[in-house]
Amino acid sequence: MNRERFEELVAEALDEVPEELLNLMSNVVILVEDDSPADGPELLGLYEGHALTSRGWDYAGVLPDRIFIYRRPILRVCDTEDDVVEEVAITVVHEIAHHFGIDDDRLHDLGWG
Repeated sequence: MNRERFEELVAEALDEVPEELLNLMSNVVILVEDDSPADGPELLGLYEGHALTSRGWDYAGVLPDRIFIYRRPILRVCDTEDDVVEEVAITVVHEIAHHFGIDDDRLHDLGWG
């Protein structure tokens, strides 16, 4: 799957996130990258930044948090385009949840592992 189609799937996944949640997101960008960082485990997505729940009075003037969705790792774990659609949606929700301060253990409990 080419990058353009993959980016469309990420946009479609974002369209499925309730508007109320999207409106609560603050100072965060969502980026598609081909590969996860080479110096660590292969990831499907990554949240870098300060979760909303950890931002204090001194949170100001910082660069936006970043949510990365990694194209090639997702394509490697999927067999069909339908699988990619599902995995992209799960990964987008998973990383947005980190922006709201929800950790991996809680996400696994909720079925978004």
